[in-house]
Amino acid sequence: MLMLLSLSRGIDRFTRFMGYHVRWLILAAVIVSAGNAIIRKVFDHSSNAWLELQWLLFGAVFMLAGAYTLQRNAHVRIDALSNRFSKRTRDIIDLVCHLLMLAPFCLVLIWLSVPFFFNSFIENESSANAGGLAVWPAKLFILAGFSLLFLQMISETIKRAAILTGAMDEPTREGQHS
Repeated sequence: MLMLLSLSRGIDRFTRFMGYHVRWLILAAVIVSAGNAIIRKVFDHSSNAWLELQWLLFGAVFMLAGAYTLQRNAHVRIDALSNRFSKRTRDIIDLVCHLLMLAPFCLVLIWLSVPFFFNSFIENESSANAGGLAVWPAKLFILAGFSLLFLQMISETIKRAAILTGAMDEPTREGQHS
């Protein structure tokens, strides 16, 4: 179990690193959006590339921050039901749902997104819009996002199993353990 907890800590560190740095893409998206609006209003000129860059940045944040959201336990829950259960029952539900729902979901999407990305990359697929950007980076974010989510699911599963077996104390802060 110590080796698994060590793996979990490594995954958690990587997820925290990604979550910390991905947030800067929000700032980049806001700057691109504001710059595009100013250029459009002041110079009466616009570009599809700027619009596509905005959605690419927001898409990257959405896909790459999913693992961080899971780690921080900030994902959506049905609190009206969840709060009625004991902590142990919630941990069992998390463990079962991670293994039976999240893991297969991530694996299927990783499996499907590999050729989706590679075909786009090899063909250097670009937007059908005039002046549009390459499409493959958006498809790469899909693959990367579900891969990161799968890794974090492994970490969360290890932590839940360790807590349930008594091999680990409850985390002192959400998503962290000793």
